[in-house]
Amino acid sequence: MQISSRFAIAVHTLLCIAYFAPTRKVTSAFIAGSVNVNPVVIRRTLGQLKEAGLVTVEAGVGGASLAHPASEITLLDVYRAVECVNGSLFSFHTNPNNECPVGRNVHAVLDGEIAAAQEALEQRLAQTTLAALDDRVELLNAQEDSHGE
Repeated sequence: MQISSRFAIAVHTLLCIAYFAPTRKVTSAFIAGSVNVNPVVIRRTLGQLKEAGLVTVEAGVGGASLAHPASEITLLDVYRAVECVNGSLFSFHTNPNNECPVGRNVHAVLDGEIAAAQEALEQRLAQTTLAALDDRVELLNAQEDSHGE
Protein backbone atom coordinates (compact mmCIF):
# COMPACT_ATOMS: atom_id res chain seq x y z
CA MET A 1 0.00 0.00 0.00
CA GLN A 2 1.18 3.50 -0.70
CA ILE A 3 0.00 6.86 0.53
CA SER A 4 -0.82 9.07 -2.42
CA SER A 5 1.51 11.83 -3.60
CA ARG A 6 -0.98 14.41 -2.28
CA PHE A 7 0.80 14.36 1.08
CA ALA A 8 4.26 15.06 -0.38
CA ILE A 9 2.83 17.73 -2.70
CA ALA A 10 1.09 19.41 0.24
CA VAL A 11 4.26 19.41 2.34
CA HIS A 12 6.25 20.74 -0.64
CA THR A 13 3.61 23.46 -1.10
CA LEU A 14 3.78 24.50 2.54
CA LEU A 15 7.58 24.51 2.48
CA CYS A 16 7.54 26.81 -0.55
CA ILE A 17 5.23 29.16 1.31
CA ALA A 18 7.35 29.08 4.49
CA TYR A 19 10.61 29.52 2.58
CA PHE A 20 9.64 32.14 -0.01
CA ALA A 21 6.75 34.11 1.52
CA PRO A 22 9.01 36.46 3.48
CA THR A 23 10.52 37.78 0.23
CA ARG A 24 7.94 37.27 -2.53
CA LYS A 25 4.32 36.46 -3.35
CA VAL A 26 3.89 32.72 -3.44
CA THR A 27 1.31 31.90 -6.10
CA SER A 28 0.03 28.54 -7.28
CA ALA A 29 1.98 29.00 -10.51
CA PHE A 30 5.18 29.65 -8.58
CA ILE A 31 4.65 26.60 -6.34
CA ALA A 32 3.76 24.48 -9.37
CA GLY A 33 7.14 25.36 -10.85
CA SER A 34 8.90 24.04 -7.76
CA VAL A 35 6.77 20.90 -7.49
CA ASN A 36 6.85 20.47 -11.28
CA VAL A 37 3.11 19.86 -11.62
CA ASN A 38 0.24 21.69 -13.25
CA PRO A 39 -0.91 24.75 -11.24
CA VAL A 40 -4.38 23.17 -11.06
CA VAL A 41 -2.91 20.47 -8.80
CA ILE A 42 -1.49 23.14 -6.51
CA ARG A 43 -4.74 25.12 -6.46
CA ARG A 44 -6.57 21.95 -5.41
CA THR A 45 -3.96 21.30 -2.72
CA LEU A 46 -4.14 24.89 -1.49
CA GLY A 47 -7.92 24.52 -1.29
CA GLN A 48 -7.57 21.49 0.97
CA LEU A 49 -4.95 23.21 3.11
CA LYS A 50 -7.14 26.31 3.36
CA GLU A 51 -10.17 24.23 4.35
CA ALA A 52 -8.05 22.65 7.09
CA GLY A 53 -7.05 26.12 8.33
CA LEU A 54 -3.36 25.73 7.47
CA VAL A 55 -3.07 28.47 4.81
CA THR A 56 -4.74 31.63 3.68
CA VAL A 57 -5.05 32.36 -0.02
CA GLU A 58 -5.66 35.75 -1.62
CA ALA A 59 -7.64 35.65 -4.86
CA GLY A 60 -5.89 36.34 -8.14
CA VAL A 61 -2.15 36.80 -7.87
CA GLY A 62 -2.28 37.66 -4.17
CA GLY A 63 -0.51 34.48 -3.17
CA ALA A 64 -0.69 32.11 -0.26
CA SER A 65 0.58 32.39 3.28
CA LEU A 66 0.66 30.19 6.34
CA ALA A 67 -2.33 30.61 8.64
CA HIS A 68 -0.22 29.66 11.67
CA PRO A 69 3.48 29.80 12.49
CA ALA A 70 5.39 26.94 10.83
CA SER A 71 6.34 25.72 14.30
CA GLU A 72 2.65 24.99 14.98
CA ILE A 73 1.95 23.00 11.80
CA THR A 74 2.82 19.31 12.00
CA LEU A 75 3.08 16.70 9.31
CA LEU A 76 0.05 15.04 10.91
CA ASP A 77 -1.94 18.23 10.31
CA VAL A 78 -0.91 18.14 6.64
CA TYR A 79 -1.63 14.43 6.33
CA ARG A 80 -5.10 14.85 7.76
CA ALA A 81 -5.77 17.85 5.51
CA VAL A 82 -5.03 16.11 2.23
CA GLU A 83 -5.19 12.34 2.62
CA CYS A 84 -8.89 12.11 3.43
CA VAL A 85 -8.45 8.94 5.44
CA ASN A 86 -11.59 8.16 7.37
CA GLY A 87 -11.05 5.54 10.01
CA SER A 88 -8.36 2.96 9.44
CA LEU A 89 -5.44 3.64 7.13
CA PHE A 90 -5.33 -0.02 6.15
CA SER A 91 -8.07 -1.78 4.25
CA PHE A 92 -9.11 -5.23 5.36
CA HIS A 93 -10.90 -7.77 3.21
CA THR A 94 -14.47 -7.89 4.39
CA ASN A 95 -15.49 -11.53 4.24
CA PRO A 96 -12.88 -13.96 5.55
CA ASN A 97 -14.14 -17.54 5.55
CA ASN A 98 -15.61 -18.32 8.98
CA GLU A 99 -15.30 -22.05 8.27
CA CYS A 100 -11.50 -21.72 8.04
CA PRO A 101 -9.47 -21.66 11.29
CA VAL A 102 -7.35 -18.81 9.89
CA GLY A 103 -10.26 -16.91 8.30
CA ARG A 104 -12.37 -16.83 11.44
CA ASN A 105 -9.44 -15.56 13.55
CA VAL A 106 -7.57 -13.27 11.18
CA HIS A 107 -9.25 -10.12 12.50
CA ALA A 108 -8.48 -11.10 16.08
CA VAL A 109 -4.78 -11.47 15.36
CA LEU A 110 -4.28 -8.69 12.81
CA ASP A 111 -6.57 -5.80 13.82
CA GLY A 112 -4.41 -4.81 16.81
CA GLU A 113 -1.24 -4.84 14.71
CA ILE A 114 -2.84 -2.66 12.05
CA ALA A 115 -4.13 -0.20 14.66
CA ALA A 116 -0.68 -0.03 16.29
CA ALA A 117 0.99 0.65 12.93
CA GLN A 118 -1.42 3.48 12.17
CA GLU A 119 -0.91 4.93 15.65
CA ALA A 120 2.89 4.81 15.20
CA LEU A 121 2.63 6.63 11.86
CA GLU A 122 0.40 9.32 13.31
CA GLN A 123 2.64 9.79 16.37
CA ARG A 124 5.70 10.16 14.16
CA LEU A 125 4.01 12.67 11.86
CA ALA A 126 2.87 14.66 14.91
CA GLN A 127 6.50 15.04 16.04
CA THR A 128 7.70 16.88 12.94
CA THR A 129 6.80 20.51 12.33
CA LEU A 130 6.93 22.48 9.13
CA ALA A 131 9.48 24.75 10.83
CA ALA A 132 11.82 21.79 11.40
CA LEU A 133 11.62 20.84 7.72
CA ASP A 134 12.13 24.46 6.67
CA ASP A 135 15.25 24.57 8.88
CA ARG A 136 16.55 21.47 7.11
CA VAL A 137 15.96 23.07 3.70
CA GLU A 138 17.88 26.15 4.86
CA LEU A 139 20.74 23.98 6.14
CA LEU A 140 20.95 21.97 2.92
CA ASN A 141 20.96 25.15 0.85
CA ALA A 142 23.73 26.62 3.03
CA GLN A 143 25.78 23.43 2.63
CA GLU A 144 25.30 23.49 -1.15
CA ASP A 145 26.32 27.16 -1.24
CA SER A 146 29.47 26.49 0.79
CA HIS A 147 30.49 23.62 -1.49
CA GLY A 148 30.01 25.79 -4.56
CA GLU A 149 32.46 28.44 -3.38
